[in-house]
Amino acid sequence: MTYKLEGRTAIVTGAGSGIGLATTKRFLEEGAQVVAADLDISAIAELDGTVTAVEVDLRTDGAERMTEAALDMSGQIDAMVCCAGVAPTREGLASTLDEDVKNTFDVNVLGIMRCARAVTPHMVSKGKGSIVAIASDFGRMPEPLFYDYCMSKAAVLSFMKSLSIEFGPQGIRANCVSPGATRTPIWEKPGGFIDLLAKLYGGMDRDKVVDHFAKEHKKFALQRIGEPEEIAEVAVFLSSDRASFVTGSDYWVNGGSIPVY
Repeated sequence: MTYKLEGRTAIVTGAGSGIGLATTKRFLEEGAQVVAADLDISAIAELDGTVTAVEVDLRTDGAERMTEAALDMSGQIDAMVCCAGVAPTREGLASTLDEDVKNTFDVNVLGIMRCARAVTPHMVSKGKGSIVAIASDFGRMPEPLFYDYCMSKAAVLSFMKSLSIEFGPQGIRANCVSPGATRTPIWEKPGGFIDLLAKLYGGMDRDKVVDHFAKEHKKFALQRIGEPEEIAEVAVFLSSDRASFVTGSDYWVNGGSIPVY
């Protein structure tokens, strides 16, 4: 499927790896110009297409700087996909400290709010735009190993719904994509979710952890976890005119990890 994004300008946060990098690549394949923003932009330099890498921290002035970069690139902002986030693992309530929760919310929730505040005036002036936030199925089905992450993603779902109500009359669509377990650095990095699961599974070999998690622990309908490209495809679809009547929605892309009733 082609989304006909030639001549469009998109901003992607968290573009240096995982879902954000996959989303950036997909926009470029569709002919869009992309401002790719992250703390680490080294992987973005290797991409082909019209892409501007911007090193940003969404806890400070990152939203304003990447908005300025997009306007310098083309004078317009057609779409934004907010992929930046943190997902620290906890050992339960006792290890979920106030400062840690504040940091998670600063990135996962306030980061998206800052991005929306920065781009909506420019979308309003054009009378059209799309904002997509990467939420999570944990936003509806919490997990004590991720107390603050789950709380933050529930907040993202609420914020984006409010955004869709306020700005829908002005032509701006706001939607979420809620991935299930997806093979990203959050899983694979040392001390990440794979290592945590290996410990929970009694020292299971890392190479067997993901398969056991998908087939035996969570019993996903598709018997596997997702790939970043599978999440990116839905995010880019929602950013295109093919989703012109979709707003205030949350697309679950989780391989059947949560029954939908």
